[in-house]
Parts: sequence; structure tokens; C-alpha cells
Amino acid sequence: MNDINLDEIGPIDYLVVEFPADRPPNGSALPQLLDLVDRGIIRVLDLAFVRREPDGSLVGIDISESGMEGDLDVTLFAEASSGLLDSTDVHEAGAVLEPGCTGAVLIYENRWAAPFASALRHNGAQLVASGRVPTQGILAALESLDTDD
Repeated sequence: MNDINLDEIGPIDYLVVEFPADRPPNGSALPQLLDLVDRGIIRVLDLAFVRREPDGSLVGIDISESGMEGDLDVTLFAEASSGLLDSTDVHEAGAVLEPGCTGAVLIYENRWAAPFASALRHNGAQLVASGRVPTQGILAALESLDTDD
């Protein structure tokens, strides 16, 4: 994280994405991730892949060995390693995967929010709670509204 100005940093989030055992990562989402980076919306700080074997054991996977294909060089994010994500974090992320599945762990800075966050910090404010509404929950709520009509 040496190239990050801590006074101007945006909120940092993480996500863990599970790929089904019968459909491992293919790289189809990498162009969208690159687009977010290119437009300055996010900065990828860490990206790691892990597989939970059928016996429950965890195996770290190098991005170049993940089996992803496509027009985008999959090793583009291979150097994304800020030091925020360590082996304990990858192990915990892998533990939520179903056996036989591969997961991607992404830590990213929300660059779009950096000026707002910086202004709040300079005023003495601090983030005291954060959360995310799962997409599946939103879809279920919308479907429920549709069936009530």
C-alpha cells in the first residue's frame, strides 16, 4: 500500500465470489473489473483465488493457473497484492466455499468515494457501521412485490 495516500483513501471493501464446481472461473468478468479500474471507480488492492477440494481442504491458486481464458490477459491482476489480504484471510474466505468450488477474493478501494470520505475524516467523522444488501435479497423482495399485484 506504499503508493496510497492515506489522507485521500476511499473506503475499502472485500468480496468473495464462489464459482460452481462444474463452471470454474473463465475470465468473463475481468473486462468489467478492468473497466472499473480504468475509469477510476475502484482500485484493486488484492486479488486471490482459492479452491475448496471435495475433501474440504483448501488450495491457493495462482491466477495464471486458474483456467481463465479470453481476450484479456488474466495475469493483469496477478501483481495486485497490497498486503491487506493474508493467508489467514484467504483460508477464512475459502472456508465459506462449497466443496469442489473455486473462489475469488477481491479487496478494493472505492475511489469514487475517496473525496467524500476524506472530507468526513478531516471533520473528525468516522464510519461506525457499514453493510451491504445482498442482491438475492433485493430480487426476492421485488419478486414478492410482483406476486402481490
